[in-house]
Amino acid sequence: MAATVSNKEPKPGDLIEIVRTAYEHWAVYVGDGLVIHLSAPNETAHSSANSKSVLSSKVTVKMEKLEKVVGRHTYRINNLLDNKYESKSPDAIVKEAKSLLGQEQQYRIFASNCEHFVTELRYGKAESRQVRIAAEVAAEEGRSKKKSDKQ
Repeated sequence: MAATVSNKEPKPGDLIEIVRTAYEHWAVYVGDGLVIHLSAPNETAHSSANSKSVLSSKVTVKMEKLEKVVGRHTYRINNLLDNKYESKSPDAIVKEAKSLLGQEQQYRIFASNCEHFVTELRYGKAESRQVRIAAEVAAEEGRSKKKSDKQ
């Protein structure tokens, strides 16, 4: 299994952040070494380390072994919004995630990505920190360019 940034074992309902080259992939841990995540329909766990799902407009809700989804990358438990929202119970998170298995969903990188998916499951709020950060960086670069154009 890939190394985890924290030394804790995930518990059911924990959000798993998988650090990849250009983005982070997100999954929810459901126990017994398994996660539920969004994946391109024809993507296998082994190939999920590439960016097929990022480029796809349709994804499937899948349950796979954490170690296979992580592949050669690293992961960490990241319940990133626990200080902002109350988390649903682990049983409720796992039950809802399992009820979605096999469903095909729309995938839009800025409005409905894998991070939105897992935060909706855990908190009832679909949020994506990586989208927010990318938007903030783009806005700052735009302000800097306008400033330099004026000079």
